[in-house]
Amino acid sequence: MDVSAVPTELEALASLLEPNRRQLYRYVEHQSDAVSRDEAAEALGISRSLAAFHLDKLVGVGLLDTEYRRLSGRSGPGAGRTSKLYRRSRQQVAFGLPRRDHELLARLLAESATSDGTLGASDEPAHNYGRALGRRARKHSRVSAASQPLASIEVALDALGFEPYRSAATEVRLRNCPFDPLAREFTPVVCGVGQALISGIAEGLGEDRLQVRREPHPDRCCGVITVSR
Repeated sequence: MDVSAVPTELEALASLLEPNRRQLYRYVEHQSDAVSRDEAAEALGISRSLAAFHLDKLVGVGLLDTEYRRLSGRSGPGAGRTSKLYRRSRQQVAFGLPRRDHELLARLLAESATSDGTLGASDEPAHNYGRALGRRARKHSRVSAASQPLASIEVALDALGFEPYRSAATEVRLRNCPFDPLAREFTPVVCGVGQALISGIAEGLGEDRLQVRREPHPDRCCGVITVSR
């Protein structure tokens, strides 16, 4: 899991534990247009300053967005001051343990669909996406893929939620499947996507000593990555 993202998501969710803040968020998200501080305060029966405080806290954790405009609808002299307005953010906030990424799986499967909308058998989109991730990891990594190929692929796989760990000096296994439980129900398709994704990362790292295979296991991802000496 990308641990750098966890505190932000937890902070956003934890902010809704405060009753006024939670009610303000619910009020804003149900409105068809952006909401002013005065409108929100009146709706909840609290002071304008308290509403402003909590609304800005929700903005700070990414749950609300702001915009500025004159509520009179007029412009120029005498039109009045612009008001700070709040609306629900388009940013999705979700947190779960262990990590799941069904959106990524859906995107990769959708890209493999044929032009008439039927699902194809190609894992090429997953492989191409993995290869792009591998190239990016190689470009930004502080370690050399040539000298430490397993370390490089561990970083890339951890960011996707696979939770890699060293089972041996030359082997990495994956503690978590971000596509579970769909991988259990539709194993050939979903695990095929996963293996193509991992193989693509290995290729993108530019290290041909990395080998990816599947080893079914009920309690973890079936992917296994080894490096030849």
